[in-house]
Amino acid sequence: MRDPHSFDIDYVAHLARLELTSQERERFSAQLGDILQHFAQLDEVDVSSVEPMAHAFPVENVFREDKSEPGLSPERALENTPRKRKNMVQVPKVVEG
Repeated sequence: MRDPHSFDIDYVAHLARLELTSQERERFSAQLGDILQHFAQLDEVDVSSVEPMAHAFPVENVFREDKSEPGLSPERALENTPRKRKNMVQVPKVVEG
């Protein structure tokens, strides 16, 4: 009798462009079966009283206060730049035109 997960293994291997040996197919099929058994156990847990959430922990705004502060001078911002021209970083041409 063919393992019911062998189709899934063959399909995923095809998508990933993998050639699996029969031993790999057998091992991965068993592993997929184990994973699906764990999901089946999770399906048995009653979560009807649990409110859906996007995060396991409360997410709080971690941004700083939005206030204006002095920035870097052009000289300071460009001090580690190997090539600069007119207060700009000069980079090699990447588009032929």
